[in-house]
Amino acid sequence: MDKKVKDCSFCEHTIEDSRVSHHDEKTVKDLVNRMNRIEGQVRGIKGMMEKHAYCDDVLNQIASVQAALNGVSKLLLEKHMKSCVREQLAAGDEAVVDEVLKTIFRMMK
Repeated sequence: MDKKVKDCSFCEHTIEDSRVSHHDEKTVKDLVNRMNRIEGQVRGIKGMMEKHAYCDDVLNQIASVQAALNGVSKLLLEKHMKSCVREQLAAGDEAVVDEVLKTIFRMMK
């Protein structure tokens, strides 16, 4: 039985601190579409390698996938900052700042 401690438009925080994201339908659709495209790109890269495509062409496709993944990360970070983080700060939970910083530093690697 989960009891909510905090509730925002994107994440539910429970006593056990397990979090479930629940984005609006437009955001979910956008993210899923982006991930489907990325998945297709990765399959395409695999096919290029199997066909011994020229290395530079494969590397360019890999760079494209990395850029697409960065775009998904930026969108998720934006939604997180504008909702979950804002609400946690308003509730006095300043530990969320360290959590977000760790995430951003990980994204920058």
